[in-house]
Amino acid sequence: MARLISGENSNQVLDMSNTVRHGWSMFNILSILVGLVAFVIALVGLVPLLGWLNWLALPMAIVGTALGLLSDSKSGRNLNLLVLIFGGFRLFLGGGFI
Repeated sequence: MARLISGENSNQVLDMSNTVRHGWSMFNILSILVGLVAFVIALVGLVPLLGWLNWLALPMAIVGTALGLLSDSKSGRNLNLLVLIFGGFRLFLGGGFI
């Protein structure tokens, strides 16, 4: 909550240091949800001949990373970066297709 701090000469200053920006924390939740969906798709992409699913998971993880960058917290961003590394490495091993 914001509180009033009385300074010298009884001037009142509004202290906003303890306020929480609720709108920005929602980006972290969205980032985590997108990251979890992309991670499940990337896990299914581990099955032979389904590696092409990683081409679907990578753009989703990029969107999740962007949402995580807009957030105050870093957990959603980190999850999506792990999915990007995981899916990219899987595509590298399979030559981009398999």
